[in-house]
Order: sequence, then structure tokens, then C-alpha cells
Amino acid sequence: MNRTFKYIFSGLIVLAIFGFAFQLFTDPVSILVSLATIALIGAAIYFLVTRFSGSSAGREQKRAFQKAAKRSKKRFQTKEANASSKRSKIKSLASARKKKDASHLTVIDGKKSRKKNRASF
Repeated sequence: MNRTFKYIFSGLIVLAIFGFAFQLFTDPVSILVSLATIALIGAAIYFLVTRFSGSSAGREQKRAFQKAAKRSKKRFQTKEANASSKRSKIKSLASARKKKDASHLTVIDGKKSRKKNRASF
């Protein structure tokens, strides 16, 4: 059964090529008109499908990207405006404070030369 479909399909292709060549020699303008008609109908169908489809992944990604870009831009603008005011405040506070010693931190001397007993872990 597989062979019969192969022969039928190849026969149809040969007939299509023969018909195309015959029409090309007898009436080449009709081939151009039919190809143009097929192209226009295909473009119209493509436009309608893309225009009226419910939601496409590309459109959703584009919206999400634009939304994220707006948020990022807004965040950057507020940080930039706040950064200059914060810098002046930090400089004034830093000059007013005296540097304190960290008296609550102590150094504990350990036995560094002694190797650990790995079996106890």
C-alpha cells in the first residue's frame, strides 16, 4: 500500500510539472495572474489571523518588556534624584560624628598549630 501512494504521488507531481510547463508556453500571463492572486489571498489570510487572534506570545512578551522598562526607568529616576540629596546628608553626618573604636570586639587566640582530629567529626 505504501508503494501505491508513492506512485500516485509521484504521478501527480509529474502531471503538475507537465501542466505548468504547458501553461508557461501557451499562456504565461495567466501563470503570473494566478501566482499574484495566491500571494494576495495568502497575505490577506495571514493579516486576518494575526490581527484577530486572541493573544499571541510575542505580543504578551512585548507588553511585559515595555512594562518592565517603564518600571526600571521610573526606579532609576527616583534613585538618581534621591542619590544627590542623600550624598549631601551623608557627608554632613559623617563629618559631625567621631569615629568610634569597636571596643566590643575582642580577638580570641586559638591553637593554630594543632591539627584537627578528623575522625571526631
